[in-house]
Amino acid sequence: MDRRELIKGVGLTTATGALGLWNVPAKSQETENTAMNGLPSVKITKVKSIVTCPHGIELIVVKVETDQPGLYGYGCATFRQRAHAVVSAIDKYLDDFCRGKSVENIEDIWQTAYVSSYWRNGPVLNNALSGLDQALWDIKGKMAGMPVYQLLGGKCRFAVDCYSHANGKSPEELVDSVQKIKENGFRHIRIQLGGYGATHMADRADFKDAGFGTPEDNYMNQQTYLKMIPVIFETVREKFGEDIELLHDIHERVQPMDAIRLIKNLEEFRPFFIEDPFSPENNGYFELLRQHTLTPIAMGELFNNPHEWLEPMSKKLFDFIRIHISQIGGITPAMKVARLGEWFNVRTAWHGPGDVSPIGHAANAHIDLAVWNFGIQEAVNFSDKLREIFPGAPYMDNGYMHINEAPGLGVDVDEKVAAKYPLPKKFNYNWTQVRMKDGTPIRP
Repeated sequence: MDRRELIKGVGLTTATGALGLWNVPAKSQETENTAMNGLPSVKITKVKSIVTCPHGIELIVVKVETDQPGLYGYGCATFRQRAHAVVSAIDKYLDDFCRGKSVENIEDIWQTAYVSSYWRNGPVLNNALSGLDQALWDIKGKMAGMPVYQLLGGKCRFAVDCYSHANGKSPEELVDSVQKIKENGFRHIRIQLGGYGATHMADRADFKDAGFGTPEDNYMNQQTYLKMIPVIFETVREKFGEDIELLHDIHERVQPMDAIRLIKNLEEFRPFFIEDPFSPENNGYFELLRQHTLTPIAMGELFNNPHEWLEPMSKKLFDFIRIHISQIGGITPAMKVARLGEWFNVRTAWHGPGDVSPIGHAANAHIDLAVWNFGIQEAVNFSDKLREIFPGAPYMDNGYMHINEAPGLGVDVDEKVAAKYPLPKKFNYNWTQVRMKDGTPIRP
């Protein structure tokens, strides 16, 4: 059967409305050129950024338009710390690079775009590339009339099991937070004592008295943090027993030897995993960590470069790969990372915070559904405002993430509503600016 007949009139319907309807015309000047199989080759006509900031979090989406009316795709390129730079990379470079190329050749477009700047593996260009890549997968799913997970091999599970974040400025507040999350059906709960590093527990910072840094810089007392984390694990385990799985994020904010000692001390509380014990610059400590504890480790939120994960995964130096998918370039490389992990028993735990668009969360979930070595996914609940901007966004139920089963990634964008929330001209750096008592910067 001719593909024109196969895909003619495919309706992309969601619970929140139609995602679009497209038909391949019998013949047009743009479709005179054909792919190798003799069928019309759908061409890219425009690659553009869509930006929105409804809750003070900069979200960036790439839209890929084609020469077929109504056929387009969306992908997530969110990198809020350098949002304007990503927008420039999309609109001034990828648009020109991609025009006239066939949407069908995702791997070829990814590889050629990846090296087009010569220097590579930087987060700005990787995020721009991710938006393009995810949008192309979205289009391919629409052309096939299938959700993207079907193109990746089909479901390995009925839904995506998730963990949620419990927080409190004291062990007692934390217990209350865990209780509420447990009542919502979550079986995996990450426990944190206030913000990363429990900065609220720090004493007066000498660097502030000396006028060093800026008044907004945060201060972390690393020893206070290290003493309190075993306390919260013990408190939560005493209250809830073994009914729930406990996770914790060190967020690379202590020295490697201190992190090793802390993780060893937490072993008796059987954490599901401890996340990001070392900064990427300190990958060499993983072998020492493995010698001292059996606690499962999740790593990779800050990874951009294949050299950061290839050797540690092949040596089984951590148990969960926690890559931020848009930081490495999208679905295409993430699937390769997942397949690599399958051979070395490294499970996926993709980074899924609030500064990922609903399209990015959908991309996470489609991979989660399809790969055998899925581990866990970070939960997210979208506000009514975000759901208005992104109809068809994933949703949570009883601790599981569910996706819209429409063809493609299943998420559309109301560009008029998105435009009501422009990017701020100045970025708030507060959460990344954390110092020791003397003012030495702490790397997140």
